[in-house]
Amino acid sequence: MSQANNTGLPRDNILVCLGSNATSPAGGPEATVRAAISSLDTGPIKVLARSRLYQSPFVPKGTQPDVVNAVVAVETDLDPAALLGCLHDIEASFDRTRRARWENRTLDLDLLTYKEKILPDQSTLREWVELRPELQRQRAPSEPIVPHPRMQDRAFVLVPAADVAPDWRHPLLGASIAEMLAALPPEDVAEIVSLQTT
Repeated sequence: MSQANNTGLPRDNILVCLGSNATSPAGGPEATVRAAISSLDTGPIKVLARSRLYQSPFVPKGTQPDVVNAVVAVETDLDPAALLGCLHDIEASFDRTRRARWENRTLDLDLLTYKEKILPDQSTLREWVELRPELQRQRAPSEPIVPHPRMQDRAFVLVPAADVAPDWRHPLLGASIAEMLAALPPEDVAEIVSLQTT
């Protein structure tokens, strides 16, 4: 049986990050993220916990409008590839089109973690985690990479993830979400602004 973290959730979370900085059929970015969380909580996926909504600068900073982000912990019997396919179907239902990386998007759903699994294998994950910044825009993986190879670098992921799974520990890096967040530059964390008081 999985140990629980201080949120009452099991440590072997499946975490999904949501982001929007464009209008979808559900409305503006904040309405889109709220509607997407409801869409996730149907069929084979159950939402166990959700973070507050946050506003963060687009990456790369200043190139596009700010993004509304959240992280949810879910449970499902879907395997990682099938879950990723389901996430892409939900994105499409919000008029997401995939033309180029790091562009405006009505909805972005990223599979951050799948329990304590490393996929497809440790050496491939390490290669993507260590990928030089100048290559990150040019290369995209051809298969699911779990945990998400950039999560430890991104305040807009770790701040909401700490709301729902602060004790989840990265199986390659060995650090918890709370520890990875504490290791980020304070100025990066300060840019992530909560849109909710509770």
